[in-house]
Amino acid sequence: MKNPVWSTTRLVFAILITLVMFFPIYWMVITAFKSTAELKSAIPTFWPEHFRWENFATAFKTIPFYRFTVNTVVQTVGIVFLQINIGIMAAYAFAKGSFKGREQLFMLVLAALIVPEQVVFVPVYVMMSKLGWINTYYALIIPHAASAYGIFLLRQTFRSINNDVIEAARVDGANRFQVLYRILTPMALPTVATLTVISFISSWNSYFWPLVMTNSNQMRVLTVGIAMMRDSVAGDESLTFHLLMAASILVILPIVIVFIFAQKYIIAAMANSTFK
Repeated sequence: MKNPVWSTTRLVFAILITLVMFFPIYWMVITAFKSTAELKSAIPTFWPEHFRWENFATAFKTIPFYRFTVNTVVQTVGIVFLQINIGIMAAYAFAKGSFKGREQLFMLVLAALIVPEQVVFVPVYVMMSKLGWINTYYALIIPHAASAYGIFLLRQTFRSINNDVIEAARVDGANRFQVLYRILTPMALPTVATLTVISFISSWNSYFWPLVMTNSNQMRVLTVGIAMMRDSVAGDESLTFHLLMAASILVILPIVIVFIFAQKYIIAAMANSTFK
């Protein structure tokens, strides 16, 4: 029999943790609808006097929001597409392939997980510069074309699939790509969806890499654009903090939408016995 005191304590603790995690989001949302006078008030208000939707329109005009959005979409779609497809093919080779040095190569892939981006950005920057790719989509996308974590995640899923399925498909005349994309990938759909969401969020929120790889507004992305908004009013943020919050909401909205539609696949992937 469960201890009611313990159950109540766990529930209260869970509610408190949820409130602590949710409060910054709540504060961002209500701040986005406030006026400048409310922001300058000595006593903070937890609900705006009037919902000022024009703050979003103003934020949209403060920076080249449309151009930054296009750049962010191109970067994100390119990275997600490459990471998913390269991850699927590499994971298939590591899970079902048979070649000399397979395990050693996979160890090198895992080793890449412990190397932070900031460690390798100088040699990669030099490489991009010599190729003439600085301030282009190539510099934003190609260095992130493969994900070590994605390869690991998909390899674990493919290893759990019985080889008899592959043999049956080959008997029916399927080639390697047909086996991979028509048989194995649909069977690993929860994992693929999870990796897609993770890759999407990481690429959409990327700040450091676009900052060092671009040098003009023509190629900037949304995260860098918000930082530019902040820096343009340095020392007087209280007058435009509501615009920064409005811009932040516009930036995170696609992430929220993607997560809402993909959450069932993420839960299914995490509940899979492969990861237990």
